[in-house]
Amino acid sequence: MAEVDAVIAKRLSSDVALIDQIAHYIVHAGGKRMRPKLVLLFANALNHTSAGRFELAAVVEFIHTATLLHDDVVDESSLRRGKPTANALFGNAASVLVGDFLYSRAFQMMVSVERMRVLDVLAEATNVIAEGEVLQLMNMHDPDISVDDYLRVIRFKTAKLFEASARLGAVLADSTPEVEEACAAYGRSLGTAFQLIDDVLDYEGDTQELGKNIGDDLREGKTTLPLLIAMERATPEQRALLRHAIEHGEQERLAEIVSIVRATGALESTREAARQEARIAADSLKALPSNKWTKSLLEFAIQSVERHS
Repeated sequence: MAEVDAVIAKRLSSDVALIDQIAHYIVHAGGKRMRPKLVLLFANALNHTSAGRFELAAVVEFIHTATLLHDDVVDESSLRRGKPTANALFGNAASVLVGDFLYSRAFQMMVSVERMRVLDVLAEATNVIAEGEVLQLMNMHDPDISVDDYLRVIRFKTAKLFEASARLGAVLADSTPEVEEACAAYGRSLGTAFQLIDDVLDYEGDTQELGKNIGDDLREGKTTLPLLIAMERATPEQRALLRHAIEHGEQERLAEIVSIVRATGALESTREAARQEARIAADSLKALPSNKWTKSLLEFAIQSVERHS
């Protein structure tokens, strides 16, 4: 990861001062770097050690960072990772444009690896992520979306870049299609589990520990799995309150809403759904060699669903 950070620092540079300032602010804001780690872990697990893995690990972090910049503008978020969002500090226009810079810089870096399959994987991923963003926008303030619709947004918006990151390790190692698909399956399930836990933490976490405002999903009108489960199990009166809150994005009765979500067991059910995804991810590792890297990937899957921040 130190090598990846060195690549990030080098590739972030721009002669435009504001780009430098915003890009450095968001990239160094304390993220978990999960997607770059997947590139490295899978490349190492498959015995690939070229410097290209550092470049591609930085690429997926740039793509992820670009989506965060755009997300925060769309969601009108003010806090991320315990710090003011870039749009809160620098404005929406600058945030969107620097997100565009990060996307274009990522594609410059992809080309430098000179592997058409890499371009294919990442071009498809960025396109699917954009579709996921639009799907989520369409589902805003809709209390009647199905669990399948909700999971589709997760697969597109969050899990796709996890999937691509895992797949890139296999691509670099010239793995068989079967091994590449196993790596992709791990990333897809891990990314789904990760987002499910994020949705739990929006009702279970602490603002200081979590680094974002509790109840943000509700304020933004996002109908996540904890809310869907709670509405299914709630009394008619409670269900009416939840529906009204989703439709209007209100937070005046947030404490009461959180109490309903917790009382119905929705958080534990969502966490169990995440554990099931983690088990699917773990099973996919059977197609890979058994070594310290695949063991780390197994631990990675377990940790992703037992986290509290």
